[in-house]
Amino acid sequence: MRQRSTPMQRSTGKRSPPPWTEEEGKTGTSCALDCGAGIGRITKRLLLPMFSTVDLVDVTQEFLDKAKAYLGEDGKKVGNYICKGLQDFVPASGRYDVIWIQWVIGHLTDNHLVEFLRRCQKALRPNGLIIIKDNVSYEGVVPDEVDSSICRDLEIIHNLVSRAGLHILHEEQQKNFPKEIYQVYSLALR
Repeated sequence: MRQRSTPMQRSTGKRSPPPWTEEEGKTGTSCALDCGAGIGRITKRLLLPMFSTVDLVDVTQEFLDKAKAYLGEDGKKVGNYICKGLQDFVPASGRYDVIWIQWVIGHLTDNHLVEFLRRCQKALRPNGLIIIKDNVSYEGVVPDEVDSSICRDLEIIHNLVSRAGLHILHEEQQKNFPKEIYQVYSLALR
């Protein structure tokens, strides 16, 4: 992921160590939250191998029921299956080392997203991270007529993150995507 420079780095030309290194403490591996978890693909392939416990939240109970079957034996490490929309979900304060939000922010209004990110910030443990991975439009806001979601450009996402009181520690564009489909970006926030 590309590190964003601070004013100090730009003025002196010196690189400070990344903010997630041991000088500032590592992000823990106790508990993660998968937001918009669906049937649990990210939970199974990414989060469960890295964390002692993973909670799943999704607006559709049917998906959470399928996640229990899909996760199988790995499901023993799932703490909670939470059926709630992210606009209403309040994660437990100080519970999570990582809050993973993938391909779901387009279903939230700008205000709902900002408020959700604020609640997520309160739910982080020391040195915790919020990760957003989502489609990003080339310019402006693009509505999706099929599922009533939207796709925002990177500048809009940056502004919403800032409004939520969070800082972007890293940002990375997924490479080798055809130009005719949306860009995919991952952002690490704290």
